[in-house]
Amino acid sequence: MPNFKSTISYIWPTVRNYKWQFYGIFFLHTIRMLLSNVINPLFYKRIVDIISDTGVSRALLSDALYRNLFFIAALLPTAWFFGRLTQYVVAKFQSSVIKDLHNFAFKKIHGHSYTFFSDQFSGALVNRARKFVRAFEVMHDILIDNFWTSAILLVAIFIVFFLQAPLIALIFLGMSVVYIFIILLMSRKKVAYDLAEAAADSRVTAYLADTITNSLSIKASSALDREMQSFQGVTGKEATLRLRAWNFGNKINAIQSGLSMLAQIVVAFITGYLWLTGKISAGLFVLVQSYSVTIGQHFWDLGKATTKFTKSFSDMREMVDIFKQLPDVLDMDNPEKCAIKEGRIEIKNIDFCYLNGSSVFYQFSLTVNPGEKVGLVGRSGSGKTTITKLLLRFVDISSGAILIDGQDIRHITQNDLRKNISYVSQEPVLFHRSIRDNIAYALPGASEVQIVDSAKKAHAHEFISKLLKGYDTFVGERGVKLSGGERQRVAIARAMLKDAPILVLDEATSSLDSVSESYIQDAFGELMKGKTAIVIAHRLSTIQRMDRIIVLDQGRIAEEGTHRELLKKNGIYADLWEHQTGGFLE
Repeated sequence: MPNFKSTISYIWPTVRNYKWQFYGIFFLHTIRMLLSNVINPLFYKRIVDIISDTGVSRALLSDALYRNLFFIAALLPTAWFFGRLTQYVVAKFQSSVIKDLHNFAFKKIHGHSYTFFSDQFSGALVNRARKFVRAFEVMHDILIDNFWTSAILLVAIFIVFFLQAPLIALIFLGMSVVYIFIILLMSRKKVAYDLAEAAADSRVTAYLADTITNSLSIKASSALDREMQSFQGVTGKEATLRLRAWNFGNKINAIQSGLSMLAQIVVAFITGYLWLTGKISAGLFVLVQSYSVTIGQHFWDLGKATTKFTKSFSDMREMVDIFKQLPDVLDMDNPEKCAIKEGRIEIKNIDFCYLNGSSVFYQFSLTVNPGEKVGLVGRSGSGKTTITKLLLRFVDISSGAILIDGQDIRHITQNDLRKNISYVSQEPVLFHRSIRDNIAYALPGASEVQIVDSAKKAHAHEFISKLLKGYDTFVGERGVKLSGGERQRVAIARAMLKDAPILVLDEATSSLDSVSESYIQDAFGELMKGKTAIVIAHRLSTIQRMDRIIVLDQGRIAEEGTHRELLKKNGIYADLWEHQTGGFLE
């Protein structure tokens, strides 16, 4: 099976943490299967031989008969006990591993950078992560109940046949080898079909999640019929690929059942001939038929299990392919201790272009002194927001260096870097948690007084106190229960609670009305005291008080100075100011 080893390598470290349970399951299940399916029929063989011996009186045979019945009576409860014990260990083992695999998938997914998430559908990622964990459960059940069970029975029954009827053992071995070879050959081919079906299933989930996220846009654009038609196209393709995979699975099942049926017929005729010629006893004839039926049933189950196993393996491969992707932003193996204190930012001769080849900066440099308040303005695509992404290491520069307090930000961990930067984006997205939890997210363990004080400074307390549940109000997925301005004020309150030496505001007042904006400007004045601040704004009224304003144009610094100085230059900034104060949108 292609890439099976590399796929399992992402599970094995977790399984190894519970290795005694893992190996114990195989041991306990082996004992149960040997007792109930291999040893137990041997006593029935003896009983058949006893009751078919017409040359001895029943009185003389009674001791032997009851002795074998006693062994059967002892074996069955023992097998039952081992079966129940196996189930208990399996439940404990799988529950622990599933929990750890969820945590592992969470860590691996969130280890990727901003670029990765911008290229992915969140719904598809969630679907793949859940299928990855479910696939382990299904594959482990099949491994124990089907593959391992069949292996035990094949080996044990072959040994019994070899000791009691070598010819039957050789026939049994030959048929088993042919059967297993054909099934493995077809299963390898089915993996490709299952991978295509799994990918199509993820596309359906991604499309559905995308339309749910944008349900308001669909309604506003009267686009439900159009989206329904597109969705039907996606589900139609999935149905075609699913049917192809299922039909191939049915073909495998048909071949398996046919081979199993042929094997039982051949064995029945051969053992019948051997009994007629006096080469085997009646008990051995019954034993062979019993084993044949057992093996036939397990071969049939093995066929269906193989189909499910390849499907689960394909589901797992989807997530493993993401695990294999190396994040494009990585910490050093031996990072330096973070030395950020004052917040001096030096961007030195950096080059940067996005993965799609779009170049943003070439030999770009900028210095922001400790405690300085700098505004970044410019037309769309000039590189304003990209600077914040580079500063926070959401993406990495191609060359050059970004230093904070003389330390290259690539030499410390991403977590240490971001702990020292308070960031408010232009589209703040909240967790579907309480308002209190969303504000306190920046400072775990913050007191109620700190949370409320931050909310008041951000002018969020006014609307929060009017809500029925106040700070305990859940805001909905991505904060949809709040207006854009309310979401932004909660995000600003979160930033205020975080005592970081550097403050980055990316259009942080864009969703506020004029009255709220004036309040927030006052709050920002307090927030910025003693901090290095970088403020991006299209609404130039929000950055008039900055110590310095940088005007970007096509990835370069076109102008810089105070608000008054830039107006006197009558350049790009003055043109932008004229458009806005003249009532036009920039």
